[in-house]
Amino acid sequence: MNEARLTGQVAIVTGGGRGLGRAMAIGLAAAGARVIATAAREAEEVEAVAAESGSDRILPIVADVTRDEDCTRVVATAHERFGRLDLLVNNAGRGMKYVSERFLVEPSRFWETAPEVWRMVIDTNVNGPFLMARAAVPTMIAAGRGRIVNVTMNHATMRRRGFSPYGPSKAALESETIIWAQDLEGTGVTVNALLPGGATATGMIPDGFPEEARAELLDPTIIVPPLLWLASNESAEVTGCRLDASRWERGVPEAKAAAAAMEDAGWIARPTSKPPRP
Repeated sequence: MNEARLTGQVAIVTGGGRGLGRAMAIGLAAAGARVIATAAREAEEVEAVAAESGSDRILPIVADVTRDEDCTRVVATAHERFGRLDLLVNNAGRGMKYVSERFLVEPSRFWETAPEVWRMVIDTNVNGPFLMARAAVPTMIAAGRGRIVNVTMNHATMRRRGFSPYGPSKAALESETIIWAQDLEGTGVTVNALLPGGATATGMIPDGFPEEARAELLDPTIIVPPLLWLASNESAEVTGCRLDASRWERGVPEAKAAAAAMEDAGWIARPTSKPPRP
């Protein structure tokens, strides 16, 4: 990895204390970026990530993406501490284990979900990215450059039986991605979706997950190479797309890897961006 690649850039990674968020925060810091890693409640988690990075590039903050004032505070901190904001990674999310710890073996039915759990998942996974992007976008537009990356999942999982409200929340996030990309066209700010491409070893996997199946889980670091490319100037003309990290081929030129991993975000193909040339 080129340690100087993102030197001078400033990123926010929500849900940065574990799983994909931890991997992305550490990966961005290793590439030279200053990173604000947030957690809704557990200060110890993001503090541990900051210590693990082995540098002073990760700033841990407790902030809840469902609270407008917290989102505003995180963006303000980026400017107060570092003078800019280049990248927002909307990663914070609530998964199916809040509905049932046995969701993988006993699919729950939507009417069996407690309303307060449904609201919590939608509030975090749909409203949280909106509130963070709403806080971040004005300063990005003023700077003439910015990157928003929304962490999503496979379309098949969005349609999977028993995956309410998690599936619907990620379908909404894909819609947000494609609409926001159009809203921001011509501003220098891009919006793309990024997914690991399969079940990943994160905190969303319940404790009772079979050990033989756990061995097949993707490593969270799979998401780092396409994220670094999305954060770079090489992706400046790519917006309204989704990148599947499992299709990102390592050891080839990044433009070729990106082209293989990329498709349009949302549900209908649309020529939003110019694909990179292999």
